[in-house]
Amino acid sequence: MKNVLIPTDFSENSWNAIYYALNFFKKERCSFYVLHVNSTKNSSSPTYLEEIDIRKPNSSKKQLEELLDRIEAEFPENKKHHFYTLFDTNFFITSIRKHIEEKKIDLIVMGTKGATDKNDLIIGSNTANVIVKVPCNTLIIPEKATFNGLKEVAFPTDFSLAYGIEALQPLSEILEINHAGLHLLHFSKKGAELNGNQLANKEMMEDYFSKPKPSFHFLVNKEAEDAVQEFTDNKAIDMMVMMAKNLNYFQQILFHTKMEKSSYHTEIPLLVLHE
Repeated sequence: MKNVLIPTDFSENSWNAIYYALNFFKKERCSFYVLHVNSTKNSSSPTYLEEIDIRKPNSSKKQLEELLDRIEAEFPENKKHHFYTLFDTNFFITSIRKHIEEKKIDLIVMGTKGATDKNDLIIGSNTANVIVKVPCNTLIIPEKATFNGLKEVAFPTDFSLAYGIEALQPLSEILEINHAGLHLLHFSKKGAELNGNQLANKEMMEDYFSKPKPSFHFLVNKEAEDAVQEFTDNKAIDMMVMMAKNLNYFQQILFHTKMEKSSYHTEIPLLVLHE
């Protein structure tokens, strides 16, 4: 059975993450832990303020109960799913780390932004901190994402780093369960060729994801955001996957601070894998 942690601030963005997760894992046995952290600030930003008054913790607990009622009303017949609510008054990241260990969490699912994040941000502060500070695979759900099946998955990589088999296993399982195709994307300059190390890593991934074989795409001489948008549209990409240790590179070319016109920011989930 898979253990899934879903942090919530009771916003519609966080509800969309829950709704997506329950549809995404519709055919799998899962325990869902829905967590609300009621703190005055998160672990890295003293300016973060919870909308819910921490002097009234029962109001948060009541909202959790109402959220569970909403889940049961929307998904009444799936006997493979079990739900548990968690309430904490710790720092946000500290609480996430604690429950990851205590509940043996396999995956975190959360929205790109919370209720207190600015609209022009692509990824909010809590979500960004979870991605980089919590060593657990995380599925990030944009506010406009809807689950209509998973058929095509894009995986940007520069092939400069080798990925461990254990880190790639969750992606392999997702591809197998959904009978989805994998597209490996590489950004390069015109005329540039892969070096020996990159070729070896490319061959390793081709061998590992062999059934069916992944397709390789080399995006040349275009702005990265425009190239990805065009690719996701043409291939009808349903999910993007990145390795956590590659995020510093790809966030510079794909995820700027401010919201751009690219719809994949607001419509396509991002799975971040850790080693």
